[in-house]
Amino acid sequence: MLRVDGVDVVRDGTHLLRSISLTVRPGEHWALLGANGAGKSTLLGLLGAVIHPTRGAVEVLGRRLGRVDMRELRSYLGHVDPRHAPDAPLRVRDVVLTGLTNTIALVPRWTPTEEERERADRLIGMLGMSARSDARWPTLSQGERGRTLIARALMPLPRLLLLDEPATGLDLAAREQLLSGVDALGSRYPALATVLVTHHLEELPTGTTHAMLLREGRCLASGRVEDVLTTDRVSACFDHPVRITRSGGRWAARADRVLTSEAG
Repeated sequence: MLRVDGVDVVRDGTHLLRSISLTVRPGEHWALLGANGAGKSTLLGLLGAVIHPTRGAVEVLGRRLGRVDMRELRSYLGHVDPRHAPDAPLRVRDVVLTGLTNTIALVPRWTPTEEERERADRLIGMLGMSARSDARWPTLSQGERGRTLIARALMPLPRLLLLDEPATGLDLAAREQLLSGVDALGSRYPALATVLVTHHLEELPTGTTHAMLLREGRCLASGRVEDVLTTDRVSACFDHPVRITRSGGRWAARADRVLTSEAG
């Protein structure tokens, strides 16, 4: 699905990414973790065919950046950005349908097929939004918007889904509803690959299979999630002593009071 080989991204003389390599295969569910400014969003921009690398090679769905129409390539990807803002107070169903046109509004004189309408309704139901399918965007909670955007991203039947901090601003219940929806994708679409960006381990779906830790544009660790998310590695990634635990498939990080006390 994705191959990143020795990539640097440099802007105004500053390295945003340095020597990054990553391979994502069908059915894998990756998490990109790191503190603010670690390079997560920059890397997601490469994976989403939004920006080019300064050095190195990036292949998205078998197409190498720099040798392909970026806009066309993005049409094969599902991208969930909680900052998405429709151009008008659209209903939930209409927002989901804009995933077919990759726009923020319904395209004039464009009419979805009956099959596309049925697919939109199935996705809305899968994400637990059937009761709100006719609600307008401004009336939705942040959690309802997040689930709507996941349904929208799945409309083109993408092979790859990118989630940019999808739980931002959600309360506990809304976060859990959104993560349940993400986990449901694995059983419904077994070949779908996902990459989720966050800096909170509590926001990782139970289906997460792999992880990469980023710090100051460099990769500290990458691989199977249980090998990467260790107390030592996460503490180094965030430059703060934490203790990592896992229960019921969910991860948690707490400040290590013993280490903090010793450091003082």
